[in-house]
Amino acid sequence: MRVLLIATERIEPIDRLPNEVQVSMLIWRILFSLATLPLVVGFLCSTASAQELVPRAYWPTPNGTNVFIFSYQHSSGDIVTDPSLPLTGIDSNIDYLSLSYQRTFNLLERTAIVQLSLPFSRGETHGFHESAFHRRETSGMTDSRVRLSINLKGAPSMDAVGFQALRDDPQMIIGASLLVQVPTGEYEPDKLINLGTNRWSVKPAIGVIWPLRPSWLLEFELGAWFFGDNDEFIDETRKQDPILSTEFHLVKRIQPGFWTSLDVNFYKGGRTSVGVDKRENLQRNWRAGVTMVFPFKRQHAIRSSISTGIVTKSGGDFRMLSLSYLYLW
Repeated sequence: MRVLLIATERIEPIDRLPNEVQVSMLIWRILFSLATLPLVVGFLCSTASAQELVPRAYWPTPNGTNVFIFSYQHSSGDIVTDPSLPLTGIDSNIDYLSLSYQRTFNLLERTAIVQLSLPFSRGETHGFHESAFHRRETSGMTDSRVRLSINLKGAPSMDAVGFQALRDDPQMIIGASLLVQVPTGEYEPDKLINLGTNRWSVKPAIGVIWPLRPSWLLEFELGAWFFGDNDEFIDETRKQDPILSTEFHLVKRIQPGFWTSLDVNFYKGGRTSVGVDKRENLQRNWRAGVTMVFPFKRQHAIRSSISTGIVTKSGGDFRMLSLSYLYLW
């Protein structure tokens, strides 16, 4: 049945089909749009930095779309909850689980999406601080995230029919977003390694999608992380400079809802200070990865991704593998 629907979509306009077939096809098309949403996995919620690789973060979906996302991720290497911690020789093996909800709605006649993510992690980390060896096993809730995005150009608020018209004839899209990381993670002031960061963090960003060909899209995002102070960092105050973040994604649409992307990012900044001591830990790193999404059974989809550090100045030299399940209604 799925093959028949895909073939029908390619050879006959939807308005010429029987009503029940039109409804079925529109459900499929909404699902296909779902596969393009910015899926928030545990790593993204747990490392407040510019290390994200999130393709199709500004691609719209029909008004009223709801999505539940369950994500698993395994990370290994030089990774901690806060990559600017004064640790060297870090080696971690961390598993993340994340529950996320997102909804598309009409905001000033534009497509807007709000997302809430609640992450949990369990793992082991060890490293050195001032020649002293530290090791800790952690398990519990990390910092949660809320993200609001709105499309400023090329994607007004739309129903499923309007979305199908956009899919058939992609236009340049410009969007803006605000990501807020809330200090809900578990934190012990006398410990270097924690699940939470004990500070607020925000990331405003702007993104652009350029259609290169009907089945190829080029995406770019420019943003910056701004961090609050941690006033309980081992009896001192810890501050961090902003981090400039960029992302590039080359997306290939293989068939409706089935796509893959090549992902690259670059981020610079984030130098920290503890008390009056300014640390030499400027981050200037590149990461690269691959993402793939595959829909199935009408209201379901699977997303997988893998990424690694390719140029590392300070922190961020780790490998990440993630798998997410999506349910749409």
